[in-house]
Amino acid sequence: MKKNYLFLYTLPLIIGLCNCTNQEKKERPNILMIIVDDLKPELGCYDKDYIISPNIDKLAAEAVIFDRAYCNIPVCGASRASMMTGKYPNRVTYTDFKTYMDLDAPGAVTLPEYFKNNGYNTLSFGKVFHHMDDALRSWSETPWRPDYPNDIHIQEYWRDYRAEENIWTKDTLMPGGAPGPAWESPDVPDNTYYDGKVAEKAVKQLEDLASGDQPFFLSVGLLKPHLPFNAPLKYWDGYSKSDIHLVPNPFMPENAPSAANFNSHELRAYTNIPKGTEPINDSLAYILKHGYYSSVSYIDAQIGNILQKLQETGLDENTIVVLWGDHGWSLGEHNHWGKHTCFHPSLKIPFLIKAPGVKASESSALVSLIDIYPTLCELTGIPMKEGVDGQSIVNILNDPSGKGKEQYSRFPNGETIVNERYLYTEYYNKQGNYISNMLYDLESDPLETVNIADMPESDMIVQDLRGKLRQHIKEVNSR
Repeated sequence: MKKNYLFLYTLPLIIGLCNCTNQEKKERPNILMIIVDDLKPELGCYDKDYIISPNIDKLAAEAVIFDRAYCNIPVCGASRASMMTGKYPNRVTYTDFKTYMDLDAPGAVTLPEYFKNNGYNTLSFGKVFHHMDDALRSWSETPWRPDYPNDIHIQEYWRDYRAEENIWTKDTLMPGGAPGPAWESPDVPDNTYYDGKVAEKAVKQLEDLASGDQPFFLSVGLLKPHLPFNAPLKYWDGYSKSDIHLVPNPFMPENAPSAANFNSHELRAYTNIPKGTEPINDSLAYILKHGYYSSVSYIDAQIGNILQKLQETGLDENTIVVLWGDHGWSLGEHNHWGKHTCFHPSLKIPFLIKAPGVKASESSALVSLIDIYPTLCELTGIPMKEGVDGQSIVNILNDPSGKGKEQYSRFPNGETIVNERYLYTEYYNKQGNYISNMLYDLESDPLETVNIADMPESDMIVQDLRGKLRQHIKEVNSR
């Protein structure tokens, strides 16, 4: 991140109580929440100048950008359910991509549902919850996604192949039901693909909302850069090989526990990726990174279209914009391609908040996705929702030098705590018995190359982090 920190003026919060007047409701700020699948903080605004992300960068220049933000579980369905309820995942609730809130937490009041109950018009376009038909009570209108209706026995349409040779039909199934290649780059308009359609829908909705007198909560979920790395050719053409650098740590850390190893199973399901444990060679790694970067630039353009319309309508003057990734993604770090690990690249996320009255700034405070729920409550003057695990970070928006607090994440048998300097993980078996651990000094070893958990000089650090982590595990699993 750039180091020229700016300071905030005191944040003027809009007064709001349960018995607020209709006029007060109208004056409450709108919310535009943009969720990006598999987006790691590898963007221009995070000092990665080889990434073409001008629209997210422009938003970041007007927002508070968090450099130490974390997901609470690195898998999409569970991460979104956790964030939307402000609750930590545990061993039985919010565990994987198939998470259904209606099954895991049927009595929970979701973030958009709470705002709906407090006078907001709540809308969902694209991939917001993992399942479009989950927690339907959250929305003022039926959620919209371009891949429904869907015959899952033919193709999960969200993969969205557009190159003729990759498109499935009832008569041309891929061999063995495989999903297809891990990337494609046809010369097609942006709105040929899923995310272009979602952005167009959001743009049209903003035009309609501009003439309304009810505050809105518009959630827009973009799929890319999720696999497969499918994006129009012009975004691929924006990069050359000189822009793409392979990671310096394509190996497991020294002394890493076997439980931390990961075979990139999601990637290996694609037809043009080696199976088994065969390494991803450098030539393939270049193509995969090229595809990921191109997909990031593609969704950046869609975000630009949405934000431009927000400005054109004048809605930007009274709209909170929140942009976040549902988890990180490894691009070869530790020989991993994907999420689903307790290493730093899978847990760290991009996170931006732009709000009326909040001055642009940068913060290294430790925050996580479950903090969004209470933060939006405080920013809009809605009474704080009781029973959420997250904490409002409005104080950090006011003072970006604030430190935040330790953050917790897990997946699937690993439990992680991150503080300002260290990342500590313990692995457990299915019965909940401790197996092994790992500790990385993110200050002296940010690439996590050596597990120092068993070193004598780490004893006190491990004891401190273990105590906090096990107390957290006990609390979240006692529900």
